[in-house]
Amino acid sequence: MEYFNQLNEEEKLKAENDFLKMKLMLEKGASFSNMEKNSELPPEIENEFLNYIAEFEKQSHNPKYITVFDKIEKPARFKPVAEIPDEEIDTAWHQLSAYLNQYQISLDVCSPNIAPRELYRFTTEELFKYKMGDMNIPGMMHGFIYDEFHPDPVYDNTKTATDECIKYILKKEPMEWTHNFRKDNLRLNDRFLLSVDKLRNIVNTFKMAYDDLEITELSASNCSVNDKSSTVTGTYSLTAISNLNKHPLSGDWKVILELDEEFGYWYITEVKIAGINF
Repeated sequence: MEYFNQLNEEEKLKAENDFLKMKLMLEKGASFSNMEKNSELPPEIENEFLNYIAEFEKQSHNPKYITVFDKIEKPARFKPVAEIPDEEIDTAWHQLSAYLNQYQISLDVCSPNIAPRELYRFTTEELFKYKMGDMNIPGMMHGFIYDEFHPDPVYDNTKTATDECIKYILKKEPMEWTHNFRKDNLRLNDRFLLSVDKLRNIVNTFKMAYDDLEITELSASNCSVNDKSSTVTGTYSLTAISNLNKHPLSGDWKVILELDEEFGYWYITEVKIAGINF
């Protein structure tokens, strides 16, 4: 203790940080190897982080749950959504969102198809009843995503087909990540009954035939969802470069997805890209 009192404030903070790290390593099996590599991290920031982790571990050990409505102290100021005129709904939603933020709660949405009225309705009619972890840690936000409660398959499937299928197939980098594809019985243009490994090999063989592939245009034009099947269509333009020669490729594309009801996940089953001979 006498030695500790002789330290200046920065040295005391570093000693406290070392103690906290040792405590977390012994009690929780924590590892701070990456933090140790960053020797320039200010001790004040490191101390905040370590105390945050320690408090999180403490409250997680004996979790408590509370409804969102109770967490925000049961406000009576927010009207039922049906009582709010269209011209006032934007303001009402912003006020409700700001009120949630005061209690370190946020609601975000990925789909652009969800209007403020629906966000307000969802919050007051559904989210208020939801039981959340009652953790009180300064700076910690409890984040909710609307789409996790009410997925928008039109938005999700369009994004999957465009960004994680067609773009993934047409760009130069090798195709490796195929978690959005069904494992077998796949179709790629006129090739049928493909395993996902076979499809990946076919695509990568196409990529290897060119020095570079430059996507100049890629867009989705329509997405239909019919029970367990979904079809996304669009167009593309591509410049394939080989030995300094440029080969323009373009055409329509189509991606078909099927719903796995057990997991509630849409998997790609068919891909058709006009203008390319895989």
